[in-house]
Amino acid sequence: MCVTEPDLANSADTFARLAIELHDAPGVEETVDAVVQFALQALNCKYAGVALYTRGSRAEIAAVTDSLVTNLYESQISTGAGPLITALRERTIVAIRDTTTEDRWPELGTTISGLGIRSVLDVPLATGDTPRTTVGVLGLYSEQPEAFSTDDEAIAHILAQHASVAVASARQEETMAQAVDARKLVGQAMGILMERFDVDGDRAFAILKRYSQDTNTKLRDVAQHLIDTRRLPH
Repeated sequence: MCVTEPDLANSADTFARLAIELHDAPGVEETVDAVVQFALQALNCKYAGVALYTRGSRAEIAAVTDSLVTNLYESQISTGAGPLITALRERTIVAIRDTTTEDRWPELGTTISGLGIRSVLDVPLATGDTPRTTVGVLGLYSEQPEAFSTDDEAIAHILAQHASVAVASARQEETMAQAVDARKLVGQAMGILMERFDVDGDRAFAILKRYSQDTNTKLRDVAQHLIDTRRLPH
């Protein structure tokens, strides 16, 4: 398929709107939801989904346009095999041109084709060239065989680049917000201890830290418990 000038103009307009929407998204959940919705608009797919790496290096479902995609993701995550997993581990685009003739994952291919999906395109989300910069995978699904052309793959790659940066930024902002929130909670808890036991800030913080270590509880959660109950955890 050859991309014409009107097609390029439409793609440019679509990605311009995507960039604005991703920038305005308040969090990771809203960011990936915007990505899958734009995928439906910009590419020749019936369904779309995003799976993201967690801190434990395990893929988790972040957004889907249909429960069918959820089932496909859960099957691959549980078995540790499939185009999604390959795209994550090898950081490469994985395409299934026709699920009825797919032989790399025979059982999965049969399952996918049985759901009416004939073409699959999994595109890695990454912000750099190392495995640690892999964010997740954007999955595209069509009911037609040979649905994704070279041009579709190129557009999907651009979409994935936008998504990678947006998700990484949203995660960083959420982490910073959580850190600020945690500091506020610890500060409030320290104030309670300082007033109740007539200790200074250093001593109040040491008490919170000791309870955190003794109970194997996050410092933030110890502080929240003290604020809510006015008691330290047992």
